[in-house]
Amino acid sequence: MKLTMAQALVKFLDNQYVCFDGKETKFVNGIFGIFGHGCVVGIGQALEQGGHSLTYYQGHNEQGMAHAAIAFAKQKNRREIIACTSSIGPGALNMVTACGTATANRIPLLVLPGDTFACRQPDPVLQQIEQPTSCKTTANDAFKAVCKYWDRIERPEQLMTACLNAMRVLTDPAETGAVCLAMPQDVEAEAFDYPDHFLCKRVWYMDRRVPTDREIDAAVEMIKNAEKPLLVVGGGVTYSESYKAVLAFAEKYEIPIGETQAGKGQIPWNHRLNMGGIGVTGAGSANRLAKKTDLVIAVGTRLTDFTTCSKWGFQNPDVKMLSINVSSFDAFKMDSTAVIADAKLSLEAIMQKLDGYKSKWGDEPKTAQAEFFKEIDRCYSVELPNGFSQTRALGIINEGIAPDSIAITASGSLPGCMQRIWKSHAPYTYHVEYGFSCMGYEICGALGAKIAAPDREVYAMVGDGSFLMLHSELYTAVQEGKKVNIMLFDNSGWGCIENLQNNQGTDTFGTRFTRRNAETGLLDGDLIVTDFAKIAEGYGCKAYRCSTPKELEEALEDSKKQTVPTFFDIKVAHKSMTDGYDSWWRVGVAEVSTSKRVQDAYEDMKANIEKARLY
Repeated sequence: MKLTMAQALVKFLDNQYVCFDGKETKFVNGIFGIFGHGCVVGIGQALEQGGHSLTYYQGHNEQGMAHAAIAFAKQKNRREIIACTSSIGPGALNMVTACGTATANRIPLLVLPGDTFACRQPDPVLQQIEQPTSCKTTANDAFKAVCKYWDRIERPEQLMTACLNAMRVLTDPAETGAVCLAMPQDVEAEAFDYPDHFLCKRVWYMDRRVPTDREIDAAVEMIKNAEKPLLVVGGGVTYSESYKAVLAFAEKYEIPIGETQAGKGQIPWNHRLNMGGIGVTGAGSANRLAKKTDLVIAVGTRLTDFTTCSKWGFQNPDVKMLSINVSSFDAFKMDSTAVIADAKLSLEAIMQKLDGYKSKWGDEPKTAQAEFFKEIDRCYSVELPNGFSQTRALGIINEGIAPDSIAITASGSLPGCMQRIWKSHAPYTYHVEYGFSCMGYEICGALGAKIAAPDREVYAMVGDGSFLMLHSELYTAVQEGKKVNIMLFDNSGWGCIENLQNNQGTDTFGTRFTRRNAETGLLDGDLIVTDFAKIAEGYGCKAYRCSTPKELEEALEDSKKQTVPTFFDIKVAHKSMTDGYDSWWRVGVAEVSTSKRVQDAYEDMKANIEKARLY
């Protein structure tokens, strides 16, 4: 079939399917795009020409639309994607940050940036970055550091191997992440006789990887020798739909559970063995047990510094690590004994050989959980003389929305508050991007999740700092008629980073949103008061201004009647988020300082490093 490269690409993407546990799903839902000279007459022409079932979504910031695509894929459990195309130069580079978000979180994202001319005849073209060291280097080379597969299609026939490799990575649970296919704008329009078998329906099988007998025997032996094992449930449990197997395993052997950000929500929040979030942004219940455990059973987790408290959280000198993961890169972290296989199949295989075992935790999990439930109740009811607390606002939202609503956040203090005190009532309702902690994801993510789950309410918890970073896709939500609910927590600054600098001995500097002081020359003048609701109203949203619990409760009820996107401008008190609970996070504290507080913080860091594992 004689097609341009771009036309063949569209036809190929339209015919890709995945199969998981016998269920076949069309993989590519559509394409987000912001058209410019690098793509509008190539892939833009191919999309406009028709003959395909892909939906075109008009983005309004390239990073924003790519983050929406990530959220769509995450909410679809990595079984469906929306590709993203852009022009060359700045349009392409805007997607680099989103590619970092996708790769860090192991979410499939296909970006199709336009590129300069392969023939080089009109060089330098508008928006081209010239490098005197190589005419071949373009802005799109920047994607290499943040993608799991990168290719530049310099001849139309190269599309075939590029597409097959792109799909290989996008559909691989162990290797998935961002994939970049850079498309020179002249090649997009060049034709080739593509063979029919390349353009026909193709199914990619996401088979569960079976553990070996040796791996299972080793795991069984480790568990038998453990008295106080602890399950750490990560995103792999979410994406492999293994939460029922995890729960059956925990119940059979009386093993408590700690949840990572990506794993939270799969186990009912009030299950007797669920100790809640674990790590730096975790609950006191999980972190206290983590210090005592003699065996960490890490299931589908990358064991990041926030999960392990910078390798400080597991302080039993005899603690051992057992990791079940489809990725060998993750499975061997922290010197773990590795089971490189699917979580569900691995846990079921262990249960077949682990008869008669019970942990020796006794009532410790029950006591720890009861104490932290009291802390959640306290956070939900706290009253402050100086305003509305962030934790109470979260409690009102949590208890005032439908149990199947999707809650989204990504950066600042809100992910910490939510991992600790948010009550998830059903699987796939807790949607938090914390692998990259990318400010600006939240509103874009709400749009992507709503496209993925149009019949459910979506609530994005976003700080004022993150809102200022990126909110362009709120306009897209209005355009698409997607009712998302944006819960903006305005504390006049980057609150969690201010806490971090204060806790390490540095006075507040550059983290509050204040005017420049004419006398000092510093940003320590009056706070800037912003009517964020007015911005949302200008886009066409229904907006609410909430400074008290009653105003928020009434706004929540009224918002359920709305059909357009809603926006809550919630004014919360400074420093009214949750504290850390039995955790530590290693950050670089100044070794030399004139401040006694900084000196003390440095000594405290050194003392805690002594308690942490080296690798």
